[in-house]
Amino acid sequence: MNNAKNSFLGRIDWITVVIWLLLCLIGWFNIYAAAYNAQHPEIFNLATNYGKQALFIFTAIIIGFSILIIDQRFFISITPIVYAIIILLLIAVLFVGKNVNGNQSWIDLGFFRLQPSEFGKLGTCLLLSYYLSTQSNKAPNLKSLAVAAGIVLLPVILIKLQPDTGSALVFFSLIFVFYREGYVNTKLLLLGGLAIILFVAALILENEWILVGIIVALCSLLAYFYRSKRKNIINIALLCLASSIYVLSVDFVWENVLEQHQRNRIDILLGKVYDPLDQGYNLNQSQIAIGSGQLFGKGYLQGTQTKYNFVPEQSTDFIFCTIGEEWGFVGSVIIVALYAFLLLRIIHLAERQRTAFGRIYAYCVASILFFHFFINLSMTIGLVPIIGIPLPFLSYGGSSLWSFTILLFILLKFDSTRKGLSPN
Repeated sequence: MNNAKNSFLGRIDWITVVIWLLLCLIGWFNIYAAAYNAQHPEIFNLATNYGKQALFIFTAIIIGFSILIIDQRFFISITPIVYAIIILLLIAVLFVGKNVNGNQSWIDLGFFRLQPSEFGKLGTCLLLSYYLSTQSNKAPNLKSLAVAAGIVLLPVILIKLQPDTGSALVFFSLIFVFYREGYVNTKLLLLGGLAIILFVAALILENEWILVGIIVALCSLLAYFYRSKRKNIINIALLCLASSIYVLSVDFVWENVLEQHQRNRIDILLGKVYDPLDQGYNLNQSQIAIGSGQLFGKGYLQGTQTKYNFVPEQSTDFIFCTIGEEWGFVGSVIIVALYAFLLLRIIHLAERQRTAFGRIYAYCVASILFFHFFINLSMTIGLVPIIGIPLPFLSYGGSSLWSFTILLFILLKFDSTRKGLSPN
């Protein structure tokens, strides 16, 4: 029994592997439902998206288990090389990339379209983990924070130039890694949350001076209750000033930073514009599809919204609509539960790592997967603007499936060897 536990296979976290495989297979069957073609009903037909996805899953399995038999030190040693290659690909795509739906994000290889931004997450997670692990024995300082932030921001800038705002935003989820490693405290996270609330409030109220008045009134009230300490009054005054300036800058950002289609999506989400046949079409059809599934769904291959292609990009960004319509509320809850279990499992793996690299990398993986999962589901039901990012392991696409698989299996490799490693 002990020998089996200490063997190579026994050290792999099979619970995570099973969840990964389940999500891949569920995604494959739902891609079949979303892209079903009566002329090509064979699920392995390579002329269809579901046939290609079967090939992507098969190759992902080979890639995943190949990672498990490679020495974990190899991944640490090639980290700077991987990051450099990714940066070069992100630069190359700006010149030779194929434009799809307004984003120049793909390199056409003839038999396959490579999306470098998907692998950018892998390169960034590896190098960020490598760098922060070298600083793990030192107290967090401004210099190391600046270097770490630079590692994250370089691919963000290159991806934004494509322009692919959705993929660029994913990298900001790594703020949770900075928080776990002590570079960002709770106050800064709360300030970030406050900034989002103020931004939305400024858009809803339209007249920013009303919001400034509310901020001044609330800060005055706080200053009155904490008037016994001068330091508190100074901090509240600074917060009031910064919040007011921030609110007054929202209009400039709205007009000069956000693109027109992004402004349209936010207006629709906030209920300022009702346009179900044009700018709000995707969201409207998505909500109809998910809502029509009711409790148990219409049944596999029975979804009318799915069958008649009412929802655009339903096998990629809007794959959850197929689940909602054909599997209903119960099926949707099962999918959410699988993702929640996977994320909790990854955090469990993170906390039992014996090296700083393993721990930091695990939190990188958890942050990226959580952001994709939360934003994708939220945009399909109208909680956040549509930004177009895939649902990990479920959405159609070779680049996304392979990059997420590599991300996860490198973590599994580090976890499988943790007992033989010395803590940093």
